[in-house]
Amino acid sequence: MKKMGVMFILAAMLLAALPASADGIIIPVPPPPGVVADPVWLTIRYHHVDIKIDNQVATTRVDQVFVNEGMQTAEGTYIFPLPKGATVNDFVMWVDGKPIEAKILEKEEARRIYDDIVRKLRDPALLEYIGRDLVQANVFPIAPGEERRIEMEYAQILEVDQGLVSYLYPLDTERFSARPLEEVAIHVEVFSNDDIGAIYSDTHDIAIHRDGNRHFKAGYEAYNVLPDIDFSLRYGLASDEVNLNLLTYRESATARGFFALLVAPPFEVEKERVIPRDIIVVLDQSGSMDGEKWDQAREAAAYVLKNLNPEDRFNLILFSTGWRPYAKEVQPPGEAQRAIDWISDMEAVGGTDINGALLDAMNYAGERPAVILFLTDGLATEGDTIETDEILANVKEAAPSKVRIFTFGVGYDVDTVLLDSLAQAHQGVSAYVRPDERIDDEVSSLYAKISAPVLSNVKIDFGDIMVEECYPQMPLSDLFAGTQMVIVGRYRDGGATTLTISGEVGGKEKSFVYSDLTFPRNAGGESFIPRLWATRRIGDLLNQIRLHGENPELVESIIALSVRYGIITPYTSYLITEDDIFTEDGRAEAASSFGDREFSVTGAVAVDESESMQDLAQANAPAAMPTMTMMNGLGGGDADKGGGGEWLPPGEGGHFEAGNVVKIVKAKTFAYRDGVWIDTEYDPDQYTTQKVVFFSDEYFALLDQIPELGEYLALGEQVIVVYNGVAYEVMPEA
Repeated sequence: MKKMGVMFILAAMLLAALPASADGIIIPVPPPPGVVADPVWLTIRYHHVDIKIDNQVATTRVDQVFVNEGMQTAEGTYIFPLPKGATVNDFVMWVDGKPIEAKILEKEEARRIYDDIVRKLRDPALLEYIGRDLVQANVFPIAPGEERRIEMEYAQILEVDQGLVSYLYPLDTERFSARPLEEVAIHVEVFSNDDIGAIYSDTHDIAIHRDGNRHFKAGYEAYNVLPDIDFSLRYGLASDEVNLNLLTYRESATARGFFALLVAPPFEVEKERVIPRDIIVVLDQSGSMDGEKWDQAREAAAYVLKNLNPEDRFNLILFSTGWRPYAKEVQPPGEAQRAIDWISDMEAVGGTDINGALLDAMNYAGERPAVILFLTDGLATEGDTIETDEILANVKEAAPSKVRIFTFGVGYDVDTVLLDSLAQAHQGVSAYVRPDERIDDEVSSLYAKISAPVLSNVKIDFGDIMVEECYPQMPLSDLFAGTQMVIVGRYRDGGATTLTISGEVGGKEKSFVYSDLTFPRNAGGESFIPRLWATRRIGDLLNQIRLHGENPELVESIIALSVRYGIITPYTSYLITEDDIFTEDGRAEAASSFGDREFSVTGAVAVDESESMQDLAQANAPAAMPTMTMMNGLGGGDADKGGGGEWLPPGEGGHFEAGNVVKIVKAKTFAYRDGVWIDTEYDPDQYTTQKVVFFSDEYFALLDQIPELGEYLALGEQVIVVYNGVAYEVMPEA
């Protein structure tokens, strides 16, 4: 086999101002005319990324293995987007176990070569790299069955913007990898001379381990995946007792803006700064709890009582056919062991008097902040009042203003509407323990997060900025040491402002003031925020319908948000299945179909619905595209081409992933209809499109004029996108 040089290109990009692109990938060179290419070229066997950030100097080490699973030699171009100002320290390709150092060329020559590749391959996916500085390096082709391992290390300085350090790693490989990546692993370790506040990823579910105030590790792993979004990590540099960071996004100067606030109290606080509380544990002792469930419930209660703060007080209430408190009044922590011994001899027998137990718990919640941990495995079967609405009304009337209720439903025979409503009305959280999960693990995990309150009855004053539709809604929950709160919302006119966070500490008002914050008037910012806001709003609206009944206005809002921002749920699958989602009539039809949906109150389905809606309403990242499947031929469309079809839950048939018919690009959603990627903001009754032929001179002239369109046009050969009030339509050559 004759050796041929294969070009390597490193595409430079702006980390914040410009969008990120796919990570290191090899773009195959087309075979000679008349030669039929093997459809499968290269698969990324594994992709490991090790990141060390030491006082804002980030060193990123990339380790990738490509394998040629085809029958022909794979030749192509390796592309990696390098952040602005980054310095490549090491770049090696391993061939037959031997390292070959890469030669990096001048960016002008690399750009000329790259432009030539784009025009020859006619691959719109490459448009993400248009307008970037480029460099090149030479390596060898990959024979069938062979692997190539590439190692690279680069360093960059991360800027601090309003106290927030942001790191971005380009992980979007979906359009380029022939098959899913077998393994993706990202490890981040951060050292700082300043205290670290909030730690946040708006893109991935990361595990975080904090070692004091100035050091943490974060990790992400996935297997058999096609990553479709870049990896983002942000952390705040703490400057006050409660640290605050502001992120914003505005699509245009005339549109309302979006914002996200990251609020983080200290990771650790002195015991004397923790707000004293009264903790009331209410345990279901009915006969259905007998056995392992009762043993675990007692272990959960013991954990809580053993981890009281020095100034806390407690009581313990067991309920079945009736209820019995441990003591006639709240007790100091020194009495905890006696209470633990008391419940150790108790047996689980009798019915379930939820109403009586909750009302008795209110007798021990006075002027101090109080937390009620309420655990049950069944429906109300005892007492004078057992209807859900009446129980809720009774608790509302009896509960002091400073009480917080956290509910735990054990198993599937629980009233999810009751438990969720109790938690929602009293600024707590509802959680569910499935039959294969441990009660003590769930209770101890939650209690550990809320064990050290540092500010209660939290309020935010935005100064001169008008904000609306904030989630979570005001008033906010309490702030706990070692946790963080993410608040999203919309704002009208921008400008500079002073923001104030206030709350109570020991019955006294305390405020934290943040000056010189700016809500921009012009377009730009963090494009994830609109989808995060829409995710939470949809979750909140769905919860309102589930708990309080259907309202046509709520349904219409869910439809509009789902279409505009691409938030697909099992209850709004019309984004995939309906052809006519771009018109008022189409959305009205979707709303009518949605209105037939009934939610369960009890059972496994009810628990699933409760948890899925809570996940949306409390999300810290935009909703990911779910793995949905389509049944061919149903709904009058061709599923293989992104047409109609009936939504099926995963595992119940079909084969077509939703990711192929709905795409998210920055803050926009595109739906695939009849071969065209259509921006869901596009309304054919409102816009007349400005047409341009794919890969024509006018096409490239448009990209030169508006480089930001490159990410949208990278979707394919036929695209309709609305940008700054103009609808552009890319059409195929005649």
